[in-house]
Amino acid sequence: MSKLELVFVPVPSIGHLVSICKFAEKLVSRDERLYVTILIIRPPWDASIDAYIKRSSASASGGTSLDVWGSRIRYITLAQIEPPSSEERAKSIENYISLLIASYRPIVKDAIISNKSWPDTDSNPKIIGLVIDMFCTSMIDVANELDIPSYLFLTSGAGFLGFLLYLSVWHDQFGREFNRSDGDLIIEANAHPVPSKVLPTFAFVKEGYDSFRNHGVRFKETKGILINTVEEFESHAVNSLASDPELPPVYTVGFLLDIEAQNAKGNSKSEDEEIMKWLDQQPPSSVIFLCFGSEGIFEPPQLIEMTIALERSGVRFLWSIRLPLDAETTKLEETLPEGFLERTKNRGIVCRWAPQVNILAHKATGAFVSHCGWNSTIESLWHGIPIVTWPLYAEQHINAFQLVKDLEMAVELTLDYRMHGSDHREIVKAEEMEKVIRSIMDSENLLRKRVKDMGEICRKALTDGGSSFISLGRFAETILDSCN
Repeated sequence: MSKLELVFVPVPSIGHLVSICKFAEKLVSRDERLYVTILIIRPPWDASIDAYIKRSSASASGGTSLDVWGSRIRYITLAQIEPPSSEERAKSIENYISLLIASYRPIVKDAIISNKSWPDTDSNPKIIGLVIDMFCTSMIDVANELDIPSYLFLTSGAGFLGFLLYLSVWHDQFGREFNRSDGDLIIEANAHPVPSKVLPTFAFVKEGYDSFRNHGVRFKETKGILINTVEEFESHAVNSLASDPELPPVYTVGFLLDIEAQNAKGNSKSEDEEIMKWLDQQPPSSVIFLCFGSEGIFEPPQLIEMTIALERSGVRFLWSIRLPLDAETTKLEETLPEGFLERTKNRGIVCRWAPQVNILAHKATGAFVSHCGWNSTIESLWHGIPIVTWPLYAEQHINAFQLVKDLEMAVELTLDYRMHGSDHREIVKAEEMEKVIRSIMDSENLLRKRVKDMGEICRKALTDGGSSFISLGRFAETILDSCN
């Protein structure tokens, strides 16, 4: 029996790595001839990647064992090289990552050519393709040089892909990055006009805009686009992409997320257990969960408004607060208004880190105030938990807009709040937040049922006969047929 191998090049970020590893598991489970090598670029900024690989690996020698298909999935960590300058990072983190990836082209090519032996196999599989992350289009050059097809794996949703493809349309007309005053935009992947103020942060920065515009153009050079979404969830965006004659075939293969319980980054096991024990004592769907990712940091004036809203609302809450690096040793009670923790101790918990997946899966959780990063979004939907939108950076604003306006799967608190830049001090007032909290936690709110129903649809999509199951099967057939 012939053995066939795909080589994956993910972005060196834990948020990207998790979904691409889950995709590898799903893919090799479909045909015993398939093998996957995941090439790991170790970034200078994120040590959690090493921890994730160790957790996922049963072997410390470079191979991995993931569930029952582990012998056909392996990681190879590439040698670190000098990253781009800090000046480039200051201009645009998106362009910085793209430049970092591009600098690894010769190393990735050498890794593919040398094709280290697989353990427990009598012969190496034949390499039949390169699967790249959205920042990694420079690796298409490597695929072309080696005469193998390339495929794009998008860790974000179909709506965001539609925006990236729109960048070249905009540039043909205006030849520049966006301004927040540009007004509404007609983007095929969105069902409603998109206000320029909700565009991703990089769209207003020349270096980031140019970088992603180039990526969007190169996406069309691949032989297929795999998206971490569900067809029924993003039906408008998926249909618009599928009908674009310039695009290769589109495959919806989501939701791919780490639903197994994980300890929260930065928490001890006992701290996580304390949080979950508290949730066990709360009534069903009674707790609002506030969590804004590892980089979601608010300034004191905004924290004060949030405490006022939570206290006035009377709702049970679980709030994960991130502090700036220079305040990591500061106690939370020193950050929040005096007396807040004491007055709310019978109905709320404030913590630094939270086991997000476990909390969203808990029956006591009723809603999620989120920054609307894609992983957080699909984790919430998977468990049928409605979202209150509070985007902060990156592509979160256009995700939030899509959730509220196009998909009607979230309640709007804000769509254009930004952590960085001249407008980031525009504070969300306690009155607005209190009103939204009361609305989303109302058991009669019809949004709650819509989200719960969509969660069930999305879970079924990955099961036999579901839309994502079928789409993944089509992709597997395509790559296998190409070898005949």
